[in-house]
Amino acid sequence: MKTKVKISTTYHCSLERAFKTPILCDVSKIHTGYGIMPKVTHCTEDENWGQVGSGKKVFAAKSLTQKGGFASVDTVLERVENKYWKFEVSEFQAWMLGFTRFTGEWQTTPIDTNAVLVEYSYTLHFNIVLLYPINWLFANTFWKTYMKRVLENVRQLAYNNEPYLYD
Repeated sequence: MKTKVKISTTYHCSLERAFKTPILCDVSKIHTGYGIMPKVTHCTEDENWGQVGSGKKVFAAKSLTQKGGFASVDTVLERVENKYWKFEVSEFQAWMLGFTRFTGEWQTTPIDTNAVLVEYSYTLHFNIVLLYPINWLFANTFWKTYMKRVLENVRQLAYNNEPYLYD
C-alpha cells in the first residue's frame, strides 16, 4: 500500500539552481531534523551520487526514533536534466511505522525569468494494512510539514549559491 503527499512553491533563482540544489548539495544542510526526524549528519559510498542508478548511505544523529549512525540508503531512479528527479529512500535501519521505502520526486518548471515552479512529492510505501490510518495521518500531517521545511532549506541553499558536492 502507499500514500502520496505533494507540495509546491516558486523559487526565484535559475532553473539549474532549483533543479540541482536538492540532490547535489550537502544533504546535511537540507535534512536538518524536525521533531522525531533526526538530522542527517553525512553520507558515504556516494562517489557517483547524482547519476541514475547511483546510491549513497545516509547517516543521522541520535533521536527518539533512531540510535544514530547509518539510517538508510538513497538511490537516484531517474534524472531528466533541469526538469525531474526521482529517488528512493530505503533500507531503513529503524522501524518506521511499517514503511518499507519512500519514493521522492522533484520537478522543476520554468515560469518566468528566474522563477521556477518546484513540485515536490513523496510516495510512502508500507506493508502493514492495519497501520494505514496512522500512515495516512503521518504522511499528511508530520511528513508534509517536514517536506515544507526541506523546501525552505533548499530555497536558502539555491539563493545562496551553495556549492554542489556532486556532478
